Order: sequence, then structure tokens, then C-alpha cells
Amino acid sequence: MNKATFGEIIQRDGKLIYTNKGDSMMPLIKEGRDLLVIEKVSGKLKKFDVPLYRRDSGQYVLHRIVKVRQNDYVICGDNRIHFEYGITDRHIIGVLTAVIRNGKELSVKSTKYKLYVYLWYVLFPVRFAVIKTRNLFRKHKK
Repeated sequence: MNKATFGEIIQRDGKLIYTNKGDSMMPLIKEGRDLLVIEKVSGKLKKFDVPLYRRDSGQYVLHRIVKVRQNDYVICGDNRIHFEYGITDRHIIGVLTAVIRNGKELSVKSTKYKLYVYLWYVLFPVRFAVIKTRNLFRKHKK
């Protein structure tokens, strides 16, 4: 029996609920703590949407759109400092619509979520410095 892909599940059921791997979207999403609700995309995605996409390498990624360009998106994880370019609609499988934490659903339409996104965006220069410094310390520890 073959397992269905994320894209097949979304096409069949209209949404996918799963847990993530990794820390690229912390502090919003924490591995082993949160459930993610990913739904079908309707229309062009917007700045700050969080698509689930599949890189050409086959790797699934859930990161935030920081810029919408004519032919592609510029994307970055909330806990990352490097932007990814060249992600197009053909890569997009679905879009985050909610995070479920401790049984409570946080919709991407809620005021609390929108405040988080606003602060995340405004504080990017501070986050950049903190993450860069953290990475340097980790590198020196090795």
C-alpha cells in the first residue's frame, strides 16, 4: 500500500493536518508541539502567507512569503535569515490556515496571529542579528 503525498491528501480532502519537522518556523511553530492545518490554495498567494511547498529536490518546506514577485515568491522561515528565491506556483501544495496548540486553534485570520506576523516583520533586523550571533557561537563550539 502506497502512502499518499501531501498534495494528494489536500486534493482529496481539501486540507491536511500534520506535525512538522524542524525549527525553521519557530517560535510560531514548534516541532512535536503543534498541529498545522494546510488547505488548498485559491488564487495567488500574498505577502506573509505561509505556503507548504516542495523544492525541486523533493524536500517539503513550510516558510513565510516575504515578497511576491511577478513570476515567483521570495520566502524565508521565521527562524531563518536567508531568503529563498524562485519558488513558483508549481511548487506550492497548500497554505497554512491555522496552528493547533494544546487543542486550541490559532487561525491566520485572528488578531493574535496578525500581531505576531507584524512583529516578526518589523523585528527582522533584530532577529537577523540574534540568529547570526547564535549561529556564530554554535560554529565556534564545534
